Amino acid sequence: MKTMQDVYRLFDAAGCCSFATLDGAGGVESRIAHFFAYDDEGLYLRTMRVKPFYRQLKEGRALSVSAEKTAAPCTWDDDNMPHFQPGYMVRVSGTVRELTQEEVDAKAADNPLFNVAVYDIAKYPETVVFVLDRFHGEYYDYDFNMVHRDHKIQRERFAFGGDAFEEPGLSIDPFRCIGCGDCARACTHKAIAANPSGTMLIIGERCDECGNCYHVCPTGAVASKGTAAER
Repeated sequence: MKTMQDVYRLFDAAGCCSFATLDGAGGVESRIAHFFAYDDEGLYLRTMRVKPFYRQLKEGRALSVSAEKTAAPCTWDDDNMPHFQPGYMVRVSGTVRELTQEEVDAKAADNPLFNVAVYDIAKYPETVVFVLDRFHGEYYDYDFNMVHRDHKIQRERFAFGGDAFEEPGLSIDPFRCIGCGDCARACTHKAIAANPSGTMLIIGERCDECGNCYHVCPTGAVASKGTAAER
């Protein structure tokens, strides 16, 4: 399970991150920003009271952040097919709260990562600090060309501050599965294996939820996350 430090370091290594908030008018707005600190209570960001970002954080209290890090950008061949270098994506979504100046000062006394916030507040007095303190997220490590391993992705989900997350991957109902193996043959992510009982099993951390197994299953044993309707 990822720690708060692990999640912070994934975003920090990625550098530019997309921070999305509710705009207060029924839409969503995003900007490039970053987390500047972490501790056991959450991930920290800063903005100014005069910005729309501040108002959106205060009123909506919702924040979603995503980032990607890879050794090289995607390239395209003559058939317009993409070729991805190994890398990872990370995302978190949850709720935020504003810190008081006393809280910022107390944290800065024990955590040098907060020095930048103290500096900015002194230089730009309208600077404020927020903490993403209840959130869930996912680390998505990809190697689509299987350069370093025998499967394409390895994903891990996590939650902090009392939040919860849905396990990754689609699932197979063992009572409807007939063990024909059509799903495993259709899975390009090598995320499906056979149970000792003869039914099939989806390995959630390898599953991209692409739907190939759902598409070919003759008995409708694969559960969709996109719709509750039965086939």
